[in-house]
Amino acid sequence: MSEAFSVVDVRVFDGRELTAPVTMTVRDGLIEGGPGGGRVVDARGAVLLPGLIDAHVHVRRRETLDVLARHGVTTALDMASWPPELPDSLRRASGTTDLRSAGLPAIGPGGRHAKLLGLPEEAVVTDPDAAEEWVAARVAEGSDYIKVILEAPGQGGPGVQVARALVEAAHRHGRQVVAHAATSGAYTMAIDAGADVVTHAPLGIPAGEPDVERTRVAVPTLTMMRAIASLSGRPEGFAAAQATVVALHRAGVPVLAGTDANDELGDALAVPYGRSLHDELALLVEAGLGTAAALRAATSLPARHFGLADRGVVAPGMRADLLLIDGDPLADITATRNVLRVWCAGVERS
Repeated sequence: MSEAFSVVDVRVFDGRELTAPVTMTVRDGLIEGGPGGGRVVDARGAVLLPGLIDAHVHVRRRETLDVLARHGVTTALDMASWPPELPDSLRRASGTTDLRSAGLPAIGPGGRHAKLLGLPEEAVVTDPDAAEEWVAARVAEGSDYIKVILEAPGQGGPGVQVARALVEAAHRHGRQVVAHAATSGAYTMAIDAGADVVTHAPLGIPAGEPDVERTRVAVPTLTMMRAIASLSGRPEGFAAAQATVVALHRAGVPVLAGTDANDELGDALAVPYGRSLHDELALLVEAGLGTAAALRAATSLPARHFGLADRGVVAPGMRADLLLIDGDPLADITATRNVLRVWCAGVERS
């Protein structure tokens, strides 16, 4: 159980602007509201944000959760992890970043992206009739949502019929589907299959207008797409990813902040945990999101679209995942990097 404390003289991001200095009290790991006693933390006019949510990470170790927490990332949405005992153990970690996980993702019989992850044979789904049993197995293992790794047609990933069957099965089991789509062909397939969330923004060719308009939720992972474009020596590929984000934002599609943070894809594609989410916020602002919209992309929006109803905003009754920073992130989004203090469910991280 966390101690009661009050943060005094603090400006709070309310989703659109900063409040005048107020007092915010936390008790039993929840935000209580105004003055309420307990230990006093003098913020001296600093800014209090909801704890940040990284909507695309790959976590394999408990220590990684602590790294995320130190950077103010209090919730992480893992997009592929196995065996099932691993994400289950990470979900139970206390006093640090809270984890949700897709568990084992679905892949096709080939495909470059699936091979990079070294997935077991059990991940391969080639028959639409196998989708129900496959999804039921993931749900039984504790998957919070279902991940499908798609490739462009003919590139070895699941076919559109298989992808659609996986989406339908997931919905019957009360789970959303997150579709990996790093090319325009894969993006179209994800949309045609009815994926709830599309992760990555296509490199090379931007997503077409009809696909953009049909997108429900997007996690463009600009940090990773920039790294891939740099590795390939084709910077124009990243320009296409940026153009997709511009189009999504203009179309009113919810854009969430996710990084694809990992330490398993080699130095060139190793996106650092925690720090990269602050980079992602800056890239989203460069792509046309305002600073308030970028902050919502890492707080209230992922909470809403991934069913995390107890977090994402600083309000009474909510989980006390909090980030205290020095500076005004609405004037300069890079102020989020100036981390002063972090609380995970009311427990302060050193």
